Amino acid sequence: MNIGIVCYPTFGGSGVVATELGKALAKNGHRVHFITYSQPPRLDFFNENVFYHEVFIPSYPLFQHPPYELALSSKMVEVVKNHNLDLLHVHYAIPHASAAYMAKQILKTQGIHIPIITTLHGTDITLVGKDPSFEPVVTFSINASDGVTTVSESLKQDTYDQFPIERDIEVIPNFIDLERFRKQKKDHFKTAIAPNGEKILVHTSNFRKVKRIEDILQMFAILRQQICVKLLLIGDGPERVGLEKLSRELGISADVRFLGKLDAIEEVLSIADVFVMPSEKESFGLAALEAMACEVPVISSDAGGIPEVNIPGKTGFLSAIGDYEDMAEKAAIILQDDQLPIFRANALARAKEFDITIILPRYEFFYEKILKQTRVSGYEVAE
Repeated sequence: MNIGIVCYPTFGGSGVVATELGKALAKNGHRVHFITYSQPPRLDFFNENVFYHEVFIPSYPLFQHPPYELALSSKMVEVVKNHNLDLLHVHYAIPHASAAYMAKQILKTQGIHIPIITTLHGTDITLVGKDPSFEPVVTFSINASDGVTTVSESLKQDTYDQFPIERDIEVIPNFIDLERFRKQKKDHFKTAIAPNGEKILVHTSNFRKVKRIEDILQMFAILRQQICVKLLLIGDGPERVGLEKLSRELGISADVRFLGKLDAIEEVLSIADVFVMPSEKESFGLAALEAMACEVPVISSDAGGIPEVNIPGKTGFLSAIGDYEDMAEKAAIILQDDQLPIFRANALARAKEFDITIILPRYEFFYEKILKQTRVSGYEVAE
């Protein structure tokens, strides 16, 4: 197949999933065209089946905010026509689904019929999409797509609960590349971070309020009174300054390291003993899955789709949102010397269920299903 993928070129979950999906499709023999305003961070390898098309955003004094959606639609039209795409797969509803619909209508006037598949990732539904200024467009774009997927059953239900959706939604969970995300031997790194054999807790995110990283600091302050521990925080964002201040106020700053944005997250996960995810909203919990693939059990909230990944009592534990005392108590259980190896093994076994080699065929089957449906309904899909 000749597939166009539209995503945000960011470290966020939707951009990561879209990029890794495209890379896997290319390795499987499909031609994949990424369409976005800059090269995605994880599009870091050469493959003869991968193509990148940059969306140029013109800047004119008339525009206070450059019209990215229009530029994106125009680029989609150009790529579909010039490269004979079979379908467009857009990730994140805003504004990609509506931009794809506009491109589809333009192409239709030229006798080209392009199916659109929209994948919903989380905050495009649970947070941003609910804004009254976006809701009508989000609803229309989802209903007008030829196929729609979500990354969890929880997000599928949220979509039906919050929008008047009149079509079927397919659940295809996020996935993990077990060739990349695996426990590596990093003894020298672990010794540098925990010279006295301390246990290591890790969190990674974009440091937004919804991630509730302050709960991790409160949990860590309690746990630190019982166990010798260190905390590594990977990422950056608007909450960082306040979190650094809170760590000083709690008297734990000597044992907390803010590592900033890192590409090789798997190297840090390889020395971790527990991964912490106290999010208020989380459609799936991809970061938790990456940790589990590196044999790191998870302490998480019970928000959104996380319980579909983290199995309490096996791969880690769930706590109510904001209950950092319970999180500290459960982390102490995992960190017992006779328990940690069991939780590690269970975490890896669970991660293997989301191996990209298992999930990729589900996307390919869905593509074929949508292509077949559009042919039956009268489309003439490009060869």
